[in-house]
Amino acid sequence: MKNRLKVFRAMHDLTQESLAKKLGVTRQTIVAIENGKYDPSIGLAFRIARLFNVRIEDVFEYQGEPGEFRGLPPVPQHGPDAD
Repeated sequence: MKNRLKVFRAMHDLTQESLAKKLGVTRQTIVAIENGKYDPSIGLAFRIARLFNVRIEDVFEYQGEPGEFRGLPPVPQHGPDAD
């Protein structure tokens, strides 16, 4: 998952350590998120967004897995033309 955590952290003049303390995680967690090695839980993502007073989508961009279906599931067909 792509993210802009480093950008928001810099905009608020926070070190990795100070951000980690505010969020209740380790500095290694912040490093891993910034480097795209770790996707935060939804709870942590909400805490990050709340801390910076932005939407989760402003910080994180989910790109999905190759070949992963994105969108609405197909509508089941009923009637004589249904499989």
